[in-house]
Amino acid sequence: MLSRLFYKTPDVWNDFYRMNQNLERLFGSGNRELFSFNSSGVFPAFNIYDEGDNLVISAEIPGIDVKELDISATGNSLTVKGERKAPLVDEKASFHRQERGHGVFSRTISLPLDIDADKVDAEYKLGVLKITLPKAKEARPRKIEIKA
Repeated sequence: MLSRLFYKTPDVWNDFYRMNQNLERLFGSGNRELFSFNSSGVFPAFNIYDEGDNLVISAEIPGIDVKELDISATGNSLTVKGERKAPLVDEKASFHRQERGHGVFSRTISLPLDIDADKVDAEYKLGVLKITLPKAKEARPRKIEIKA
């Protein structure tokens, strides 16, 4: 039964994070959350699409200094780590609502095929991180000649 839980949930660690987050809310952590989640329950959320010789990943990560991002790629996995700094507010100020999270985050995903990690390219513009992952030569489609 436990194995079904792991197969149903693509990123099991996010379930553990949500449980920990709920316990912190219950037992008090000053209403402070490490980072905000979107509707899919993960941060950052990735869009992954195929552009022929490349896989492309885009992620919305607003409010993060590019110096605070760390991206690493191996054969068929990608890790994005970073930190969103806490907002600077006057010491006398008190929040009525604080929905934008801050803190350290890390997300590792398995890719559907092997990539050429030496040629990965990333750009960050207007809060959107775009990572271009060239497919490994063996993973690229190739034309097969038919002998008659």
